[in-house]
Amino acid sequence: MGPLLTLKERNQLIEAARAGAATVECSLDLGRTVVSVGIDSGDWQWEGRRYPYLDQCKERTIYYWDGAAFAPVTRYTDALIKLVPTEWGAPTFEIDGIKMLPTARLSPYEDAERKVAWIEPRGKVILDTCGGLGYFAACCVRSGAERVLSFEKNPEVLWLRTLNPWSPVADEALRLEHGDILERITALADAAFDAILHDPPRFGIAGDLYSQRFYDQLARVIKRNGRLFHYTGSPNRLTTGRDVPQEVAKRLRKAGFTTDLHGDGIRALKT
Repeated sequence: MGPLLTLKERNQLIEAARAGAATVECSLDLGRTVVSVGIDSGDWQWEGRRYPYLDQCKERTIYYWDGAAFAPVTRYTDALIKLVPTEWGAPTFEIDGIKMLPTARLSPYEDAERKVAWIEPRGKVILDTCGGLGYFAACCVRSGAERVLSFEKNPEVLWLRTLNPWSPVADEALRLEHGDILERITALADAAFDAILHDPPRFGIAGDLYSQRFYDQLARVIKRNGRLFHYTGSPNRLTTGRDVPQEVAKRLRKAGFTTDLHGDGIRALKT
């Protein structure tokens, strides 16, 4: 993985060059590490390679080295998908301007850690229904999960993961599959998982992932007394006209879970 730049690092490099410094300490991997970068008037050096200073740099954009120049970590197919920097280091991502991970009060990675803690991953086989940037899965692996099976249907999100140093790499503990959980869940065995993490896009984008039919499948593949965390967000009833968390809790109870609304999600236990 080559260097990643945001407006913060770009300014650090340019200010060091203007000051005549020989080196500057900064991060080139979105805050995971700090390295020493060589400074010249015309370019800067890192790990034996020279890179140009970034002339144009937008505030809410991450840039990667594509082999010839720095390019924004964005792609557009059916929607505009973008990796977005945060003050916490670990980035979030957006689809058509809609933020997919909360970042207002804490790092999206720390937010994932708090939610994953509910399912107590150690020694468990876990289903991660909507992988996204992989923060749920990474926290499970770090907490000693035996195995995590993660699905992500969007190829552009998978591309973001290849450039995000905070996203986990698939290995023996983490199996990442490019597929739609709505289609793939029917092929999963009964009671195959000790716990489930369900972090779907908002209801207005992916309503089927909030359906009774899908929740019945979640109940089928999880073991008795298995724990489920379902992210719902906190949609405003005054603007949406519905209470999505309460609707979700009702459907989960019908599928065979006990439920507890907690923060921006639902904690559920298979009975």
